Amino acid sequence: HRDLHSFPTRRSSDLENPMTNVLRVDASMRTEGSISRSLADKLITQLNADTLTRRDLANGTSIIDQEWINANFTDPADRTEQQKQTLLTSDDYVNELKAADVLVIATPIYNFHVPAALKAWVDLVARARETFRYTETGPVGLLKNKKAYIIVTSGGTALQSEYDFVTAWLTHILSFIGIDDVTYVDASALMMNEDEAVSRATSAINQISNT
Repeated sequence: HRDLHSFPTRRSSDLENPMTNVLRVDASMRTEGSISRSLADKLITQLNADTLTRRDLANGTSIIDQEWINANFTDPADRTEQQKQTLLTSDDYVNELKAADVLVIATPIYNFHVPAALKAWVDLVARARETFRYTETGPVGLLKNKKAYIIVTSGGTALQSEYDFVTAWLTHILSFIGIDDVTYVDASALMMNEDEAVSRATSAINQISNT
């Protein structure tokens, strides 16, 4: 799936300020009326990035299967053209992550975990030799010096509650590929008090600056 949109968001006239490339990943299956998307819009505006790349998982994504596994574990020099095509979506996702300085993930909680499409995205970017490598002392993440913001919405699951199986997992998987600087924007438990949850998340976003 080629649903990539990359475009400049501002021109930097001050050469002392480093260029900032932001990758935005939307995981909500709602393309209209999505609170996670609305909050992500606010965060992207707040970050004022030089370049924004958008990956909308509602447009669909592939999942790993036997063909993908065989291609992934074949030495790159020995891959057939078909195997290269099989890995194309995964390669796109990995290259987007490598190019980004800042990662923004906007995700709802579906049935106590992330949407299936976001899990599929994680499966496609967590690749040995690309985003992590194995060493004698264990795996080491290769995507260093990146910042991640994760916007989480939910109907009833409160973040940091005993039913929150999302934040610890996302923190772990991002650290696994080398991204240790992770900030959460909490817009959870919307069914309890939507106005309060959105206000809390918006306030947190307003305190974020791209420095």
